[in-house]
Amino acid sequence: MIGKGKSISHTRASMSYGWNQEKDAEIVFKEFLHGDSPAEITKEFKMLQDQNYHCTKNTLSFVISPTIEDGRRLEKKELQAITKRFMHEMKLGERQAIAFVHQDKEHKHIHLYVNRIDFKGVAYNDSFIGKRSQQAAEKVAEHMGLTTVKQIQFEKELNLIEIRMEIKRRHDLTMKQFQPKSFDAYVKAMEANGVKVIPTINKQNKLQGFRFEFDGHNLKGSEVHRNMSMGNIGKEMSGIQGKSILKDNNASIKLAGKVVDLTPNLALKITKFIIKKAINKGMDIGY
Repeated sequence: MIGKGKSISHTRASMSYGWNQEKDAEIVFKEFLHGDSPAEITKEFKMLQDQNYHCTKNTLSFVISPTIEDGRRLEKKELQAITKRFMHEMKLGERQAIAFVHQDKEHKHIHLYVNRIDFKGVAYNDSFIGKRSQQAAEKVAEHMGLTTVKQIQFEKELNLIEIRMEIKRRHDLTMKQFQPKSFDAYVKAMEANGVKVIPTINKQNKLQGFRFEFDGHNLKGSEVHRNMSMGNIGKEMSGIQGKSILKDNNASIKLAGKVVDLTPNLALKITKFIIKKAINKGMDIGY
């Protein structure tokens, strides 16, 4: 569950949005109010707001969003309970308030409007209201057995780990199956194995690295695995392209039909590896 909050001055406009029938708006909570339209509710709010001329942002606007899965099974009674509990966690006390549920989209959510000015003319302290709104939503979710942001984040991180492992597995398969000898060949081979490799080229037409796109995720090579930075991929191939960098002092390569330059650091990294490998294996690199 996500909670957002802020203080606003445009009470009637926001109330009209909350009451928008095109969004299948339904009142799920109403406290110390009798009006049946945004204009009437705004007038009732104003009666108390006129007691505190120093406070210009005199209405509190909150959005409470359960997850899509939770929202599907929440009825009016549960949505009302969520709103009441949220007000309790925000320590709003006895104030004029009205809440609407919007269900025009798959993501059901609550718009809550609370008079910032209480019956004594005192303004509610809105310091860090955004952060406190999220904390309150977390407590409401925990209390009512709904999904919290922490749980969503954990699930996302778990899913991301699986995505990273799968990209790495397909990279290893590509290196074994196709044995690419150039970055261009590597890009094509990875695409054949279901992973789109996107070159990152700066304004100086220098190749800085790769991003990997798979199953809706777009990750830098270093985010996938430490061995999947472009420098390490170049080391792993250490074939024709690496030798040409050494022999011709040429740090340009052909990629997706275009000629691009390697960054000096990247070219140096691959060159050092080729030299070290050549020395270790006693290879003739043409010098």
